[in-house]
Amino acid sequence: MPSILLPLCFFIAAQGKTATGIYFVDSTILRVCHEKRASQNRAFKGLAKKSKSTMGWYYGFKLHIIVNDMGELMAFKMSKATTDDRVVLPKMAENLTGKIIGDKGYISQKLFDQLYEKGLQLITKIRKNMKNKLVLMIDKILLRKRGIIESVFDQLKNISQIEHSQHRSADNFMVNIVAGLAAYCLQEKKPSLGIKYNLLNG
Repeated sequence: MPSILLPLCFFIAAQGKTATGIYFVDSTILRVCHEKRASQNRAFKGLAKKSKSTMGWYYGFKLHIIVNDMGELMAFKMSKATTDDRVVLPKMAENLTGKIIGDKGYISQKLFDQLYEKGLQLITKIRKNMKNKLVLMIDKILLRKRGIIESVFDQLKNISQIEHSQHRSADNFMVNIVAGLAAYCLQEKKPSLGIKYNLLNG
């Protein structure tokens, strides 16, 4: 493990994180090379995996993050490309309470119950084949604000440059990602919803 990696992780962990009670979770793909060249990639042999996203097949990993409504990074985790998003969420969110908003990929009654027991309500859109559920107005509003986490990913990839295909080793790949996350934490202006918290009590 590169000597800089652990200090970077400690640095991110030490950054101020506001427990607002409103959180957003999602994952993004991180390609390490073109999918057609996967068999020739020696640096990530046995580490990276092939998987299919909404954008098609890719070879690489997944980055899972949780941010609050102020855009602050609450938690992150790297996983194999084939990892189900629902599997990593309980550990990532173990110290959070309030509401956490995710896409349809997080739909699971078991996961909802598991988080709810710890004081965290999982809110997702329902699938077309699911029975209609009564949804609070604040929850509907929050679901429409999921774009905040896409804005975070956009900054991580286009400003912090956490995704590129020029890595010569897995160690350099990890350092680049964690350094990018650390750089994001230092940004003064982060995507934010500017929510008035008295709405939650209404």
